[in-house]
Amino acid sequence: MMKKSMSKKSLPYRINLTEIDGDGSFPCPKCATVISPEDETEETYKIVDTKLINDELVELVIMCSNCRSKIKLTGFEATIEGVPNK
Repeated sequence: MMKKSMSKKSLPYRINLTEIDGDGSFPCPKCATVISPEDETEETYKIVDTKLINDELVELVIMCSNCRSKIKLTGFEATIEGVPNK
């Protein structure tokens, strides 16, 4: 019998970049820290994983440096020829 106290692996939040207006900045879904694609210092987030198709970025998983939540960014495929938009 499994114990109920066992924690399930938390699923990452999902953000579709095609639904973001402006410069691409967005608040962390958990702690509201503003995450900007212009920040290359990794002070507000860290890149955890990338998914490529034909050497083109289609998915990026980042971790908020403040609350350590994982966030899956999608919507890159809108610029890739031959990959249907979702």
